[in-house]
Amino acid sequence: MSTYNQNDSATRSKSDSSQLGENAKEAASRAAVYVAEQGQIAAKHYVAEPAKDLVTLLKEYAQEKPDVAACWCFGLGVLVGWKLRG
Repeated sequence: MSTYNQNDSATRSKSDSSQLGENAKEAASRAAVYVAEQGQIAAKHYVAEPAKDLVTLLKEYAQEKPDVAACWCFGLGVLVGWKLRG
């Protein structure tokens, strides 16, 4: 009787540990998916939104001070042209 109980508990122990391993894999998989989704949301917010804000600010500045904006565009054009030539 004693041998049967030891074999039975060993079998239960193996099945319990395999079940725990599967649960851990599933939890890790769900965590990885969640982290990936949150990373994409953060990237959209912290990269795309400031770029849109910067373009909007530049447009507003160009409307308020078109002469200064034209000088900056000319200067940047000369600089880029000079660097591309050489």
